[in-house]
Amino acid sequence: MIDKNANVLLIYTGGTIGMVENAETGALEPFNFSHLRSNMPEIKRLNFNVETYLFDPPIDSSDMSPSIWEQIVHVIEDRYDEYDGFVILHGTDTMAYTASALGLMLDNLTKPVILTGSHLPIGKLRTDGKENLITALEIAADKDAAGHPVVPELCVYMQNLLMRGNRTIKINANNFSAFTSPNYPNLGEAGLNIRYNEQFILQPDYDKAVNFYYAMDANVVILKLFPGISEAVVRAHLAIPGLKGVVLETYGTGNSLIDSWFTDLLHDAIERGIVIVNVTQCLYGSVEMHRYENGQRLEKLGVVSGHDITTEAALVKLMILFGEGKTPAEVGRLMPLSLRGELTVRSKK
Repeated sequence: MIDKNANVLLIYTGGTIGMVENAETGALEPFNFSHLRSNMPEIKRLNFNVETYLFDPPIDSSDMSPSIWEQIVHVIEDRYDEYDGFVILHGTDTMAYTASALGLMLDNLTKPVILTGSHLPIGKLRTDGKENLITALEIAADKDAAGHPVVPELCVYMQNLLMRGNRTIKINANNFSAFTSPNYPNLGEAGLNIRYNEQFILQPDYDKAVNFYYAMDANVVILKLFPGISEAVVRAHLAIPGLKGVVLETYGTGNSLIDSWFTDLLHDAIERGIVIVNVTQCLYGSVEMHRYENGQRLEKLGVVSGHDITTEAALVKLMILFGEGKTPAEVGRLMPLSLRGELTVRSKK
């Protein structure tokens, strides 16, 4: 039920959704969100208050960074008590990284924070931006019978689907249906009505405070395996000065080559305190290193299972844990555990 007294903050960071076409030059320019209601009449039909906060200048999502994630969290924390929900407009290229980061930086979230965007500017006739924006705002204002937000989570809403933010990935650069949550059910679908899958939505402890995490350590890297990968390539990745964590993208359920040079390099890196997290290159499924001999060898070396976590979420989770000053042993212990619903731990069969 939409709360008619709700106050929702619309945060514009940048991205295609906030662009309009200059009538004279044809160039895309940032939308003047100070005139949002006059430029987008649909906003006037909402029965709740929408206020705006603009990043100036707007940020292309390709320029997104941990420091900007921290700025976004600051905006939310500084205004958390003033609003019932938050909608963040963001470019789609790195939205999954931002959603994963914010989904881990905000702990015990008691209000909706919804990321959305578009592939066509909001001024285009066929834009997907208007529906995405209007529905995201409605979700941010939605309350249950007890007066609590229906979705007190960090989510992504795109093309009729509401997804847990730290479970999403971008799968298509050209279609409106660009995002999916491959290993976790959608939290809702928008059709004639918004249908929520309440059993999959995180429920906070309303008696406890929200925790906002800021410190991040970007001394991490992604190493994607491929047939024929050379010793020089792997060695170069693992020898990066100051490296603390590696997201190792392996085959299938967590398998890799077992050449001695490869396992020796991993062993040496782990001995130096580098945390190596095993994630699958497959879109669907989970790492289960115990299933095959190759995976078992990685497990014996001390490689940590990422279960069904996405590469994006694994990367930012390493950044956050190391940013908190945790030791390699502590990070290795926490990476396979679900902190904010970012992965599913399955028991061995």
